[in-house]
Amino acid sequence: MGFCTDREDINSLCLTVVQNLIERNQISYEDIGRLEVGTETIIDKSKSVKTNLMQLFEDSGNFNVEGIDTTNACYGGTQALFNALAWVESSAWDGRYAVVVAGDIAVYATGNARPTGGAGAIAMLVGPNAPLIVERGVRYSHMQHAYDFYKPDMSSEYPTVDGKLSIQCYLSALDKCYQGYCKKAKTALLRESEVDRFSLDLFDAVCFHSPYCKLVQKSLARLALNDFIQDPSPDTSDAGKYSGLQGFKDLKLDETFFDRDVEKAFMTHSKALFETKTKPALLIANQVGNMYTPSLYGGLASILSTYTLDNIPGRRIGMFSYGSGFASTLFSLKVCDDGSPGSPLWKLMVSLQDLQERLDSRKCVEPSVFAEAMKLREDTHHLSKYTPVGSVDDLFPGTWYLTYVDDMYRREYTRKPTSALPSPITTTAPINNVESLQENSIPQKKHLEPATPMEQSQQTTSSTS
Repeated sequence: MGFCTDREDINSLCLTVVQNLIERNQISYEDIGRLEVGTETIIDKSKSVKTNLMQLFEDSGNFNVEGIDTTNACYGGTQALFNALAWVESSAWDGRYAVVVAGDIAVYATGNARPTGGAGAIAMLVGPNAPLIVERGVRYSHMQHAYDFYKPDMSSEYPTVDGKLSIQCYLSALDKCYQGYCKKAKTALLRESEVDRFSLDLFDAVCFHSPYCKLVQKSLARLALNDFIQDPSPDTSDAGKYSGLQGFKDLKLDETFFDRDVEKAFMTHSKALFETKTKPALLIANQVGNMYTPSLYGGLASILSTYTLDNIPGRRIGMFSYGSGFASTLFSLKVCDDGSPGSPLWKLMVSLQDLQERLDSRKCVEPSVFAEAMKLREDTHHLSKYTPVGSVDDLFPGTWYLTYVDDMYRREYTRKPTSALPSPITTTAPINNVESLQENSIPQKKHLEPATPMEQSQQTTSSTS
């Protein structure tokens, strides 16, 4: 899993990915008209992360940049994305790009939950000519009040968690979003199809917010359960699609969240689907941990890296975003058809070729080193007149890091030179290292491009815990 010492905070993580995005895609800061940040890692109750990022724009003289921070647990990055897409398709859009940043440092008190933490940030560029299309007219959200996971203690980075309720809320939100998505998709996507209802069969891949990997497998099984219940005449014969599930037809979804028999049956039933549609999306989650807001988009980068230019055009990818409290949305992406050399899709796929190499290039440390780093963060959280003591030697080239917090809590940062250490990120990654999403509405107008798919690997060391 990824973690940070006292040398990195949410501002430094976001500074790193935004500058990398701009540099690698050879974009001018003058061409950015909106900057949105989604995070739940709060180090100031008034000053936003976005305003800290504006120091990157100073040399360009561009201060006409809309947008601000969005906060709701792990959902903030998705809402920041939706805000940017709405701006690009509005009358306020002036033709410039929007940048969306999702970043967090997920830490837990000593105990069973601590290994489910993580850290990372992903920057996304919203603009024209993107290879991934955000499908229009099918997005479905479900918002509800619950105290499943929250952070009421402003003096601590650690959350208060009701574990059982959190799982129930997540699965309940997934049910509601999938049911709503399927109803909208029947109208918006199946007009010319011979299929009369939407099901998992029409997703080529499904990415989920990933608190931990086992929940993701259960979530895909949950969608298979929904398909089964919604099927008016499921084939439960020995050779049928739902063989062996005839005893589950009359289930009520709200009564099955912790039913082990149902869970086991549908995890078995959906195992092949999981292996092909979702397991590949867990590469980063498995090795970096739960990054909170960037989690879903790390899954997107992971699953795209498993395709080739020969088999990715036209694919549909389901995206389920969840943040405790709670807020959730299911939406989908469609890959464009043009994979010719030099095309945005070609650049995207080339940029993902070294994803595993980037992960492997991190430093692996003993659990005791991780525990010491967590103790250091706990002891120095919100100190003033403080100089961080964590090493900068293991930070990747181009990483921003904290150098000092003065007596008025003003934070100072610097950037590690891009050529300070050998790194596959700076020596082999293509210049145009881009992932893209495009709003499927007005052609050549509403698009989204996540930045380098593994920006978070540039700011985290790795623990074996």
